[in-house]
Amino acid sequence: MHTRSVAKLFLAALMIAAVAQLAIAEDMVHAVEGVVTKVDLTGKTVVVKTADGTEHAFKYTEKTTMHGLKDAGHMTKTGAVDTYMKGKEGTTLLVHYTGEGAEKSAVGFRDLGKDTVKVSEGTVTKVDKAARTVTVKTEDGSEATYHVAKDATIDAGHGVMKGADYAKEGEKVSVHYTEDAGKKVVHFVHGL
Repeated sequence: MHTRSVAKLFLAALMIAAVAQLAIAEDMVHAVEGVVTKVDLTGKTVVVKTADGTEHAFKYTEKTTMHGLKDAGHMTKTGAVDTYMKGKEGTTLLVHYTGEGAEKSAVGFRDLGKDTVKVSEGTVTKVDKAARTVTVKTEDGSEATYHVAKDATIDAGHGVMKGADYAKEGEKVSVHYTEDAGKKVVHFVHGL
């Protein structure tokens, strides 16, 4: 009887751990970058279209943060999405979100501007964390070195990582960057 009770307790503990692990997995933060195609202030939804043509809809709440443009002092506000997003169709957003499919909830939006983001794909050949740079070789054999922004977002398919962990040599990536004073500045790295 005692062995059976211990076994039941052990099995119950395993089930609780499994449920907790599923809850953590659902709350994993991912990121996507795309152009705003629709803002529904009533439904509190923003739709973005990614470079591959896929549209993603994101629900937002008063807890969703909004990171503004560089010329606005890189402001960050919570609960300012409604005010900020009015008339922003056509601007490029980096979206941090949880959930999947039609159940994506925005944790935060970062405005990258209108017609400013460029995308390059290739294989990482060098990472210099001290200089905050990553070098990527494209399929045509050319290489480019990118400066990684302090607030860069990296999503290798397993959730968002810290900007300091932006890439590993040999990894295939999509680099989303802007140009500033002759430098290519990375804002989003996505593993392929």
